Order: sequence, then C-alpha cells, then structure tokens
Amino acid sequence: MATGAVPTTFTSVKSKGHGLGFTRNVEFVKVSEMDRVKFRRTMVSLIRNSSSGSEIVELQPASEGSPLLVPRQKYCESTHKTIRRKTNTVMVGNVAIGSEHPIRIQTMTTTDTKDIAGTVEQVMQIADKGADIVRITVQGKKEADACFEIKNSLVQKNYNIPLVADIHFAPPIAMRVAECFDKIRVNPGNYADRRAQFETLEYTEDDYQKELEHIEEVFTPLVQKCKKYGRAMRIGTNHGSLSDRIMSYYGDSPRGMVESAFEFARICRKHDYHNFVFSMKASNPVVMVQAYRLLVAEMYVQGWDYPLHLGVTEAGEGEDGRMKSAIGIGTLLQDGLGDTIRVSLTEPPVEEIDPCKRLANLGMKAASVQQGVAPFEEKHRHYFDFQRRTGQLPVQKEGEEVDYRGALHRDGSVLMSVSLDQLKKPELLYRSLAAKLIIGMPFKDLATVDSILLRELPPLDDKDARLALKRLIDVSMGVITPLSEQLTKPLPNAIVLTTLQELSTGADKLLPEGTRLVVSVRGDEPQEQLEYLKSSGATMVFHDLPYTEEKVGRVHAARRLFEYLSEQHLDFPVIHHIHFPKGIHRDDLVIGAGTNAGALLVDGLGDGILLEAPDQDFDFLRNTSFNLLQGCRMRNTKTEYVSCPSCGRTLFDLQEISAEIREKTSHLPGVSIAIMGCIVNGPGEMADADFGYVGGAPGKIDLYVGKTVVKRAIAMEQATDALIQLIKDHGRWVDPPAEE
Repeated sequence: MATGAVPTTFTSVKSKGHGLGFTRNVEFVKVSEMDRVKFRRTMVSLIRNSSSGSEIVELQPASEGSPLLVPRQKYCESTHKTIRRKTNTVMVGNVAIGSEHPIRIQTMTTTDTKDIAGTVEQVMQIADKGADIVRITVQGKKEADACFEIKNSLVQKNYNIPLVADIHFAPPIAMRVAECFDKIRVNPGNYADRRAQFETLEYTEDDYQKELEHIEEVFTPLVQKCKKYGRAMRIGTNHGSLSDRIMSYYGDSPRGMVESAFEFARICRKHDYHNFVFSMKASNPVVMVQAYRLLVAEMYVQGWDYPLHLGVTEAGEGEDGRMKSAIGIGTLLQDGLGDTIRVSLTEPPVEEIDPCKRLANLGMKAASVQQGVAPFEEKHRHYFDFQRRTGQLPVQKEGEEVDYRGALHRDGSVLMSVSLDQLKKPELLYRSLAAKLIIGMPFKDLATVDSILLRELPPLDDKDARLALKRLIDVSMGVITPLSEQLTKPLPNAIVLTTLQELSTGADKLLPEGTRLVVSVRGDEPQEQLEYLKSSGATMVFHDLPYTEEKVGRVHAARRLFEYLSEQHLDFPVIHHIHFPKGIHRDDLVIGAGTNAGALLVDGLGDGILLEAPDQDFDFLRNTSFNLLQGCRMRNTKTEYVSCPSCGRTLFDLQEISAEIREKTSHLPGVSIAIMGCIVNGPGEMADADFGYVGGAPGKIDLYVGKTVVKRAIAMEQATDALIQLIKDHGRWVDPPAEE
C-alpha cells in the first residue's frame, strides 16, 4: 500500500502503482531522498524535503487500493466524542460566526432581487422567523443597484440582519455590492474560470501557473475591497460547478472541490485577509461529507482555523429534503464540524428555518455535553471515500423449513415494529408492509419491509394471528421476537431477539438447536461483554442505544462496535435500531434518524434501519426508513430528485413544477431527475442526475441527459411531457403500477 510524507505546503499527491507520483508541483522544493521507515508495525515510503526545517505531513491512501492520498492527521477534534472544532471568528455584519458562538442559521430569498419591496418583505419574514443571516442572489448591475435600496429600506425598518450577495460569473458585480452588503459568496468554479465544458485539458506547469495568476488578478480586487470595508466572504465550492481545469487535474471529486477553494483562500491569506468561511456543497450527501472532511483535514495540516458553512445543495422538498440535509449536515455536526448551516429546500425560505434550528440545536447539544464514548482507536473506518462494510446476509442452512435469506436485503434493509392489534387485520398489515397482495396472500415487492419485530407474540390459540405471521415467514420475511416471548409462546421459525446479558447467562441455550438469533448491543459495553458476540452465530446485530442518553453518543458507540467487529473479523449485519420518545415532532424524527443513522451509513457502516416511535404513523416510519437508505446512496426504491431551492434567478415556479413532475414520474426507481430553476452553477449540478429539467429563459425549458443539453427552449406547457418522452426514448420509462 503506497504511503508517504511531504511538506505541508504541497497541495496534491496521488499514488501510482506501489510508488508515489506528483500530480502537480507547487511550492515543492526538490525531493532529495525517499526512505523506508517503520510506521505502526508496517514499512512505509517517506519523502523528505531537501530544505531543512520544513514540517513533514504523512499521507496514506484514503482506503485500500485508493489512488487518493490523504493526510494521516485528524479531520475533527475527536472521533469518539463530539467536540467542536476550534475556529477563528468571522464577523458578518453584527453576527459572529465561529466555534465560540452558536451555530448560525441562514437561508436565501426567492424573490426577484429587482423587486425591492418583495425582497425586503421576504427578508423581514425570514428575520422574524429567527434566521441569523440571509443571502440574496445578485446576477447583474440592476440587481446590484437594487441591493443598496434593499439595505437602506431594511435599516429604515429597524432590520439589521446581515445580507449576503450570491455571486456567480460576475466579478464587477461583486465589487459593486461589496459596498453595501455584509458578505460576498463567491463560487471558485466560476468566478474567474469559464463555465465548464467537461473537457479534459492538458496543462504544462507554466500553463497552470498562468491560470492561477489570472485567478489572482481577477479575485484580488474583491479581497482588497472586502478587507477595506470590513466585509466577510464565503468561498463556496459546489460539486456541480468545478472548472474544467480543476476536473482535469483532480476529477469531479471532493479533492478537486478542496483544491478549488484553497486556490482562492491562498490569495486571501496573501493579502492578510482572514474574514472568510468555507463551504463544500453537493447534492449527494456522501460526496458532501467527504469534501468537508478532506477540507478540514488539510486545514489541520496547514494550521488554518476558518469556520465552515454547511449545506446539502439541491436537497429537494418535504421529508426528502430534510432527510438529505440531516444526513449531510448532521453527520458533520456529530464530529463537531460546522459553524453556520442552511437547509436548502424547494419550499418558501421561511420553511427552511425550523428544520435548520432543529439540526443546529442537535449539534449544539451534542457538543455542549461532549456526547461520546470512552476513547478507542479506529483503524477500519474510511473517512474520505465511501467503502461499505457489508454484513454477511443470512445463508440457508441444511434442514431449515423456511427461507431466511429474505430477512435482510443486500442494498440495505428496512425493519418495522408491528403490534398485536395490526395482526387482527392481516390484509391491512400486508399493505402497510408494502407487500403485494394476490387473492389476499402477501408477496414481497421492490420496497417491501424485509423483517418485522413483534415485541409480543399472539396467544398460542390465536390461530388467525399466527396464520398471518406464518404467511409472512413463508414469503421470506423475518419475524423477530424477544427471547422471553419465544420461550413462553413459541412461534415456529421465528428469529429470536436476545441481549448480551442473556447470552452471558446461557438463556439462549433453552431454545431449540439451530434457532436464528438477533443480538441487541449498545456499543459502549465493556470488551468482555462484547466477547459473547463471537460465539453467538447471530443472523444480525441490532445497535440499540436509548435515544434518551444524554452523555453517550449513538454515532460514537456504533463506531466503537464496528471497530470491534472488524478487529475480531466478525461480519454480522448491523441494523441501526432507534427508539424515538412519545410525542416527538416528525421533523425531529427525520432529522434524528438522518443524523444518528445517516452519519454511520455514509461511512458504509450498517446494513439497515429499524425506527420505532409509539405514536407515529406506520406508513410514515416505513417511508422515512426507505428515504434514509436512499439518501445514503444504498437501496434505491423510488425516483431520485435533485431539486434546487429556488432564488431570484429561478425562471419558473419551482414548487409547482416540481410537484407536477413528481406526480408523473415518482414510480421510476433507479431514475434520477434534476429540476433546476436556472443553470447558474453549470450542468455539473446534474452530475448525480440521469435527466435534467432546467430553466433556460423565461417560459422556456432546456432538457438534459446527464450533463448534456439535448433539447432547448421548449415551451413550459409542453416541457413535462417532453421530459417523459425523453425518459422513454432512453428506455428508462415504465408505466405506473395499476391500482389493486
């Protein structure tokens, strides 16, 4: 495995075969020697700089066989408890951002910026709802002129909420609006570079240096102006708008996102300007998490302490948008990363504030009590690139009467808790589990629940209820019940839920030989208790830590459990089992599930989800579970939408059109559709999408396949039908299922 060390000024290395190769040579002094040294019981390559006194940073592959070398150094303060990363303070108007301050809440207006009265009214609504900062798109001179009137009008109405100008492709506009707004958001992918054409470019070192000099020439005046006026800046990289130059060197990757931002940050630092924050946004939560981690890891190496603005861009609407945001933002907050956040929803901006507050409160609470577990060494989790730890699916054993292989799904499993009352109406139960019904008999479908947990078995003489369970078992659905229930009211072929305590007493030995077991584990048990897992022969493990725990962190306890399993070479599938308290708000449930389970699933840790909430609708819990798996890029059971939140650039009613498209296309699992109000961030925004519906001009829509526009200027009235036809032309359409 290639490993190495280079000076901290060096920006990029990648491995080639078993050695090390440089992708680009910036500020790197002559390499004088390469040694083999011992590191953690292994021999690694060490590159030494010929200049004396340079600090050396060790690098390692992001994962086994990965060409990406990343710093061995940490990406957060602690991986076993939540400690906020220390940052400097950035002032945005009168609002302070950084680790010494609360996590700040922000959103973005959706009005036409030239509509001064409408924009002012929306900003006031946002401020009244509790946001700390509001962003406004500024695309041209007329919008920039309007910003002065917007600012003055708000001041006259005693609203001093800081205003941020969202800038793309327009350095002169940024210079103009910096005279009145409190912060400028620049996108490194398009501030000085041309719009990406997705061409692979070849550069000599001189060519590349000239490009960097051009960026410095264009960007420096804004840096100097922001410094002069005391303005803040966000260097906001977007996965969808990396330049061809960056992608040619680093690919369409988190590594490229970080380097794109660092080019601009180095210019800021050169001019002793430090009042800026970073962001690394993507519509894919997995990519977003990787990018922020890599950014922070490199900041630790460089000794930088700039704050972070967190967000999942184009998250969508409703529960989908909240779930994707919780997965991405919540994961980073659990690691103590993030100082200001936005939940980007295809909804009115005031609707973003509440879920944003819930996420911020969750992160602040975890950090305030430093939720976590006792220190342990992590050797197996992949921080920077996704590699799933796949648990061993159930294997059929000789002599078994039923097929247990369907109790879990290879792409991620959904389990549900079922009550005795639900067994009284079997057909309704089957429908609730999303099973197909044929003459009243259940059969599994694409999005059918894989296993159920029955905390109480029906009496032995309740033949109807037991027949309903038998029919589920017969179609390879797992039926899980506690050990005490199975011993007193045995259900043939049930899977038995037991605990480490019960295993330690040998209570499981009272069961018939060959009984399948599920073992419930907290994750923070002493090592000697976890040892009982070795001989359990478990079909699966439930990671089950009470939601009410104040000090023990669910994410950290699970990481410790997975580390133990990896060290012991135990490949049990692990289900994230979360009990929510009675009366929990739906948004808190979605955000809690996305944060606590999503933070593990984005690292490839876990094989499924079981959500319990005593007073929540059964269908809601099932859909939330499937949404969580899909948001973590695991099991795909419905159409995936990349939907922007709208802003002053949007060329149509995004919420109305989004609802119309969803209504007609939501039955296409495996198909991803981007619905974009404009193309300001470039077609790379649709890097995750198969098809794109994009505002090209007022009343006109452009259609994309991947990143390529295939039809332009379609009248909006015909655009949805044209999108459906495009999906059909590419063989991705199926007719909606007939109602039963």
